[in-house]
Amino acid sequence: MSLDDIVSIARQLWVVWMMFLFVGIIYFALRPKNKKKFDEASQIPLQDDD
Repeated sequence: MSLDDIVSIARQLWVVWMMFLFVGIIYFALRPKNKKKFDEASQIPLQDDD
């Protein structure tokens, strides 16, 4: 196995890893269980600091 083969395999695995990471983030963000937490966090910039 040459260095070119290793680089080629690493590039392919990197793409697969990024796809899984992207799908995981989208899944986490769109879960109904997290809606309340994200709604509360979205209101933080609108709150007045007294």
